[in-house]
Amino acid sequence: FLGDYVDRGPNGLEAVLLLLCYKAKYPSTFFMLRGNHECAAINRIYGFCDECKRAYGLKLWKQFNDVFNCMPVAASIDEKIFCVHGGLSPELRALDQIANIRRPTDVPDAGMMCDFLWADPEPHTTGWAESERGVSYTFGPDVVRKFLETHDFDLLVRAHQVVEDGYEFFAGRQLVTIFSAPNYCGEFDNAGAVMSIDETLMCSFHIIKPLSAADIAAAQHAARSMPDRQRPSSGQPSPGGSLQPHKR
Repeated sequence: FLGDYVDRGPNGLEAVLLLLCYKAKYPSTFFMLRGNHECAAINRIYGFCDECKRAYGLKLWKQFNDVFNCMPVAASIDEKIFCVHGGLSPELRALDQIANIRRPTDVPDAGMMCDFLWADPEPHTTGWAESERGVSYTFGPDVVRKFLETHDFDLLVRAHQVVEDGYEFFAGRQLVTIFSAPNYCGEFDNAGAVMSIDETLMCSFHIIKPLSAADIAAAQHAARSMPDRQRPSSGQPSPGGSLQPHKR
């Protein structure tokens, strides 16, 4: 899993709890990478903090971020497929640099770890360019090709951006963006996708079709009809954080 388990909608708490339960049950075969929203400075603003406070209190939100600070930021599959939430970094010279990242750690404002969580591919860029997000960089197809050749990978898999069909190739199919949440935050009609990799490293995609406007309205009505998950001792729920489309 490529990160951003929270701040994606009204049930981030349930989603991340389920994933962590699977991680506890299958520790050697179930893997979770860190996304840019697995960071207190971000999920405090975009909804997860308020969700935790309404359900169990601020202490739980802090405990979740203690867990997030321990998550890995990159992984490889059979030393041929490189997985990361956001993208590449101009500071990456050797893969040992990734293994040497000390955890637990917060997400810094700049540097290799920040880039892994925030960088984006850009087809009209050559090399590196400043990102419109105001953090990290965008990188061109030439950067992807050089990275794969240098480190003997065949494919770069990342998430971080909404794509209409749930997945989207880049740099001559050397990079693929996977976005698994259809109807992103209830504001888009994008599909979601899950990528499967077989024993020969052949990749295939399972598409999750978006809901219709009527289905979304019915789901939102059902959610509003459910009582808040709130302890008697907890105070009034804080207003929900805003959500910014496109930029995960």
